[in-house]
Amino acid sequence: MHDPHQAFFDLLAAEWDLMFTAEDLELLSHIVDQLDVQPGHDVVDLGCGTGILFDMMRRKVGSDGSVTGVDFSLQMVLKAHRNFPFSNVTVVDGDVLALPFCDDSFDLGVAFAAFPHFSDKQLAVDEVHRVLKDGAKFYIIHLTSSKELSAIHHRIGGVVANDEIPPEDGLIRIFHNSKFTDVTIADHPGLYLATAITAK
Repeated sequence: MHDPHQAFFDLLAAEWDLMFTAEDLELLSHIVDQLDVQPGHDVVDLGCGTGILFDMMRRKVGSDGSVTGVDFSLQMVLKAHRNFPFSNVTVVDGDVLALPFCDDSFDLGVAFAAFPHFSDKQLAVDEVHRVLKDGAKFYIIHLTSSKELSAIHHRIGGVVANDEIPPEDGLIRIFHNSKFTDVTIADHPGLYLATAITAK
């Protein structure tokens, strides 16, 4: 079934980068510095949009690593491809609910400003678990709290009106159902950061 979110984000692609201020990018860079991204890592960026994380991540993984972005908005993917024509960056037009990758392909997964828009969050996390290696970390990142994010989406309305991050106990349950362990969640004004570790 076609997800109406695709058309919504296709329309936003041209102006997407303008939504992030210099302060946002500085904060995001600081957050990425705290993540367990190592030289040589193969990273998958889920719901990558126009590639906001790509430059930060590709510098950390270096020439021996890679960053693979996935988004179901073709216009976002095309812009990300134009923005980051680097040998260690790949962008794929695909759906997180059916990732086009082999099992155990990546050392780290991240979803920045994307997770609330996944229509089946349990299936999405199942798929992330499948493509991550044993012991790999998965991060969900937003530059707002879950409460702030819900209010923003409600104000925008339309297809994103009810897009939200599950309550803490609900997200923990989703992670545990998908065999992730060591779940930690920071949720306060200006930041949402959930971390979980893959167990095979």
